Amino acid sequence: MKIIAFGDIHMDCRAIEKIPDLEHADLVIITGDLTNFGGKKDAMGIIEEIRRINPRCYAVHGNLDLPEVNDLLSELGINLHGTGIIKGDIGLFGVGGSNITPFNTPSEYTEEELGEFVSKAHENIQDVPVKILVSHAPPYGTVADQINSGVHVGSKAIREFIERYQPDFCFTGHIHEARGKDTIGQCLVLNPGMLKEPGWIEFESREDGACIARLNNS
Repeated sequence: MKIIAFGDIHMDCRAIEKIPDLEHADLVIITGDLTNFGGKKDAMGIIEEIRRINPRCYAVHGNLDLPEVNDLLSELGINLHGTGIIKGDIGLFGVGGSNITPFNTPSEYTEEELGEFVSKAHENIQDVPVKILVSHAPPYGTVADQINSGVHVGSKAIREFIERYQPDFCFTGHIHEARGKDTIGQCLVLNPGMLKEPGWIEFESREDGACIARLNNS
């Protein structure tokens, strides 16, 4: 299975044209921030552009998406927020929005709420061999959540969940300047940065059971 994941689109998805073989991916995962403070109409425009190339999409909303974007994803049957899906030996589960920021963005949650969302989502895939957490907010204290000043601003609840349950991968975003990869135990955390940079994650599961995930150009 091949998965392409990206997020932090912010109403500019032209870079999808630069992703090799996007149309052939088994799944496309959107890791949040489809819009800039936008609602259903804006998000639907982005989803339609991506579906034009590959209709096999799933997503979580980001903190800059209005709450109605989460509703739209549910209406379309592609929402991973607070739930999970199983594709063969792979379980994908997610949590959208972010922990509280200083900027009062539309979809922010307390750490307690984020912990509840991710735990509920995990219940749907906990017996699957390979687990991929899709979290718009990166786990705290990693390369993936460090802003330019050096401060870590990710979610402590997401980190605590990863430390306890050890999913195999975490696809994240939110902090544009924190493009990179890190590990928490056995979990590989990947933040591809903004789509327009361009940035995306390539995941592949092989017939021998091995799974590889990497940032483009890495």
